[in-house]
Amino acid sequence: MTVLDSAPVRATTPPDIVCTVLEQQRHGRPVGRDRYTISEVAGCTGLSVHTLRWYERIGLMPHVDRSHTGQRRYTDRDLDWLDLVGRLRLTGMPVADMVRYARLVREGEHTMAEREELLTAHREDVRKRIAELRSTLEVLDYKIDIYADARRRAEAAAEGALKH
Repeated sequence: MTVLDSAPVRATTPPDIVCTVLEQQRHGRPVGRDRYTISEVAGCTGLSVHTLRWYERIGLMPHVDRSHTGQRRYTDRDLDWLDLVGRLRLTGMPVADMVRYARLVREGEHTMAEREELLTAHREDVRKRIAELRSTLEVLDYKIDIYADARRRAEAAAEGALKH
């Protein structure tokens, strides 16, 4: 079972796994291809070759097929998985939780409740961080307004002094 098999896509929510043509273009993914070398994947994801190998080694990346010469051959499904991993990283999910999630996905449908629980808890953490960031943004806006007002007063005073 893969992430795509267990994650239905609804038109009312932004797709977090399925790549549209627009996303393929944005990520530099060639349209109509489904086999990529590790260097091509590094180029379109922004991840280093070292990071891609590390993801595979720690179990964050599912098994990557190999060519007859032993070269890794990534698929669109692998790139979709890497997109999800990137989004989880962006939200601050710990690597250990991402590895746990990847393991649960590989284990199959009987882990769906545990996966839902893990993502729900993480979503709550993300919401708390967003609230903290909004509060911090309000403080920054307040401070910036104070400095902008002081600068305008100083400029007005300097302009008034020049007129006299």
